[in-house]
Amino acid sequence: MRAARESAMTQSRFQPQVSRTPVALADRALREAKHVLRIFLYLWLLFGLFALHKSFLLPDEGIVYGQGFAIVNAFVLAKVMAVADHLHIGENFETRPLIYPVLFKAAVFAVILVCFELIEEVVVGILRGKTIVEGVENIGGGTLEGILSVGIIIFVVLIPFFAFREMTKVVGEREMHDLLFVRRTKLGPVAP
Repeated sequence: MRAARESAMTQSRFQPQVSRTPVALADRALREAKHVLRIFLYLWLLFGLFALHKSFLLPDEGIVYGQGFAIVNAFVLAKVMAVADHLHIGENFETRPLIYPVLFKAAVFAVILVCFELIEEVVVGILRGKTIVEGVENIGGGTLEGILSVGIIIFVVLIPFFAFREMTKVVGEREMHDLLFVRRTKLGPVAP
């Protein structure tokens, strides 16, 4: 297992130079678009649920308004996460057990997402004629404890996302797909 993981890490770190032909560029752009789309869908689910919950608590906002922000936030933050992947955030944990990079990346991105949420609420508040403090009040009641609780919720929700991604790096994308979407009887017997 460890050898497979180290082999996967070595392959990802030392990728050969990408050809600059139009076909190679189109293939790379398609892979990147799929990567961002996966992140976007997970974040949209997360933010969409938060927006739905908020619309129940604050009916003045409306469901459509909140979902619009959920889509925009998910897209922007998916791109931020894709850029962070290219910057190899958390790479120093790659030789450790999977729990280390999973928890580290979940914590880092929870902080990033809370910061973006704070900025969004402040900007929206200013555009509505509110003060900065009134804008921040929309996140966890505006208190430090409330904002930290939102951060902890986001951290916990990101753990499965990063666990899935780190496990996919170890076992391979095709194998992970087969494990999730192929009938177990077709995969063969499980070794004891």
